[in-house]
Amino acid sequence: MNDHENDKSRARPGLIRRFWLLATGGFGLAFALGILFWGGFNTAMEWTNREAFCISCHEMRDNVYAEYRNTIHYQNRTGVRATCPDCHVPKEWGPKMIRKIQASNEVLHKILGTIDTPEKFNAKRAELAQHEWDRMKKNDSRECRNCHDFSYMDYAEQNRRAATKHQVAFNAGQTCIDCHKGIAHTLPPIEQHIGADKAAAVQAPAMAPAHHAADEGAKAPAAGASAASGG
Repeated sequence: MNDHENDKSRARPGLIRRFWLLATGGFGLAFALGILFWGGFNTAMEWTNREAFCISCHEMRDNVYAEYRNTIHYQNRTGVRATCPDCHVPKEWGPKMIRKIQASNEVLHKILGTIDTPEKFNAKRAELAQHEWDRMKKNDSRECRNCHDFSYMDYAEQNRRAATKHQVAFNAGQTCIDCHKGIAHTLPPIEQHIGADKAAAVQAPAMAPAHHAADEGAKAPAAGASAASGG
């Protein structure tokens, strides 16, 4: 009986050692696979965040990209470019994932051929633009502010009109997209109440308020929406 108990006591350390080795090996394998998965996932995300990927379909290459190439965001005296993902994809991980999920709807419409001709694209241009304006209004023009920020503007270096309008907009709680529509792509025929009335223009739908919008008494006059992009 004593010999049997001694055999069991000698066997316990061996079992514990084997269990520990298996657990450690399993954890190490899971950790390595996790790193490989995360590396592959992040690589795929970054690969889809390239301008080359954005214009790999003719709908983007032949329409909005062709327009963008004639703007200051594409070519300018300083050589600083804002590419497609700089303006349309958040840099923060959480908002980026949400935007990527939303983009799956664009893949569906690519398959359906919703905008696969210039005629179809232009027929949907106002709707597509409004969706993007609403998104930028809702997030306080987050992607614009990766480069532009009221807090860092030197108004003395801006022309008089831009400096005045930017300060009015800042004090009224406005955001970039309130005034700067159509600076990278052709503006659809939508009445924005800027300058003279537009012939055959349609009324733009009401946009979602920015999260920092001022109260009713502090809103800028309609003329405040005419800030030029020259600032």
